[in-house]
Amino acid sequence: MLRVFLTHTPEMRDGYYAAAPLAALRQVAEVTLHTGDAPLSGAALARAAAGCQCIVADRATPGTAETFAHAPDLLAFLRVAVDISTIEVPAASAAGVLVTQATPGFVDSVAELAIGMMIDLARGVSPLAGAYHRGQPPGSRMGTQLSGKTVGIIGWGRIARRLAELAAAFRMRVLVHDPYSPPDQPGIEAAGSLQQVFAQADFLVPLAVSTPETRHIVGAPAFAAMKDGAFLVNLSRGELVDEAALAAALDGGRLRGAAMDVGSAPDQRPDPALAARPNVVATPHIGGLTPEAAEHQAMDTVRQVAALARGEMPPGAVNAEAAHRLRRWWQGQAAP
Repeated sequence: MLRVFLTHTPEMRDGYYAAAPLAALRQVAEVTLHTGDAPLSGAALARAAAGCQCIVADRATPGTAETFAHAPDLLAFLRVAVDISTIEVPAASAAGVLVTQATPGFVDSVAELAIGMMIDLARGVSPLAGAYHRGQPPGSRMGTQLSGKTVGIIGWGRIARRLAELAAAFRMRVLVHDPYSPPDQPGIEAAGSLQQVFAQADFLVPLAVSTPETRHIVGAPAFAAMKDGAFLVNLSRGELVDEAALAAALDGGRLRGAAMDVGSAPDQRPDPALAARPNVVATPHIGGLTPEAAEHQAMDTVRQVAALARGEMPPGAVNAEAAHRLRRWWQGQAAP
């Protein structure tokens, strides 16, 4: 039976690798748990996983060249997430270690949070509720309804498509810009340029893939082009938004408010200084933190480990052609 090291701390297991997937993993592998309170990395991770053929890693645990170099028994590094940006895939390939990623089981979860944040910003829910929590008179404020407003979406991936469906149910106008995969479905408008999205969006939602090209795609020029009183909602990647430019836009009153589940703080959390502003609604990277979303990705890794044990290349393999250690191990298992 394969031996697996699960990197999640006890606290992280509660949210991201709970009892059901852990029990399923134990059906297909011998599992060693990380019992410390802090994420492991480098040689420390290799020492903790000594003797294990697989590391099943949470998003806070990087896959570094140092780990691969100090883990001679390691066959596969499985990420319980779609994002593998903290895994040094070339180093893993050079060592002959397979890298895998999970499928996005958080589409509904993130899209629903986006709608919740839009309503929160539009109606001032957080500041009004906060006043009540502090025992202060909340006053009253004029809100904005979603119906009839324009949501401008940058990118047309799975989350964007689900958000468009939900926004349409609120009778919002949906305007999308994606030069690589423009929308072609009824009721969704394809914007001819980013400038059109910036100029017409009441709610701007960047959902583009994070690349050097999209870094700070929402920056000072974007905020200058936006209509007065618009809102920004970022649930994708923190690096899509220039946070200094965002602060300036909020200070100048150009932007009425912002909501963010991601940012430049560790683990892609919002910057604390921005999050503390009264016209900002911030959550600590919880877009995919629902039981359904977390279990989906955890179970992906269970299926991957089971495939490896059967001698099959698992779905989600990133560098299958470089997995030399795995192929040698399979050959050894098949030998009489």
